[in-house]
Amino acid sequence: MDIAIVGAGTVGTAVAVAWTRAGHRITAVSGGSATGERAASWLPGVPVRPLDEVTEGAALVVFGVPDDALATTVAAVAPHLRPDTWVVHLSGAARLDVFAIARARPLAVHPLQTFADVAGAIDALPGCSVAVTALDDEGWALGDQLAIDLGAVPFRLADEHRPLYHAAAVFASNYLVAVAGAAEQLFASAGVPDPATAMRPLQRATLDNVGRLGARDALTGPAVRGDAGTVERNLEAVAAASPALVPAYVELCRVALQVAGPRLADEARATVEVVLRRWS
Repeated sequence: MDIAIVGAGTVGTAVAVAWTRAGHRITAVSGGSATGERAASWLPGVPVRPLDEVTEGAALVVFGVPDDALATTVAAVAPHLRPDTWVVHLSGAARLDVFAIARARPLAVHPLQTFADVAGAIDALPGCSVAVTALDDEGWALGDQLAIDLGAVPFRLADEHRPLYHAAAVFASNYLVAVAGAAEQLFASAGVPDPATAMRPLQRATLDNVGRLGARDALTGPAVRGDAGTVERNLEAVAAASPALVPAYVELCRVALQVAGPRLADEARATVEVVLRRWS
């Protein structure tokens, strides 16, 4: 299939490379100031064109721009689209109505994976899950095939659920990194040498446990034990070392209580909640 990439950043370039390897042809790419160098490295021979030219000759136009730029970019490209052209966005949160202005056939394909750089993204695509959203059987089939051609596993996601799906992805990845950053800061304050290296086995074992047991049964720590005294001491120490992290500890402890569910007796839960209210 002839594919144009609008927004050949990290994700746009990675999927372009994967689709090229699967036998598709990238007709052109567009993007910011770094696009030319990136394309020369990863997509040699593929031309870099402006928005009003990038769609020429493409049967499918892929939008890899940031979410907040998606609507304006679609509006800029829309006059240059044919009615039979497929338009695909790689956003997890955006719905198909972002293509309402375009006379084209809409589709959404979102790899459920984290992409920090192009090389890592290409390596991370095989085996990941891909959320596909379409309006008709032909669209579903095309979206599934595009995911398979990335080496990934497609699943079908209702359009109205895309924002909620993306919020879940933020918890699963972005906030995981944010919490790791907070932990690294507190370990350093406690005098732990090389905190990132020290906590890595703990993090890996925790994620392995979630994979084996599910989140509820993998949960350990003072919240699921109903250990209110430890929660209190934790909060006192965090308040002394990094007061800005106290609200995060309190709210994440509440989330842990929710995840624990019936594993935690009502009386034990109540004692922890008393402590959390005192620090809220």
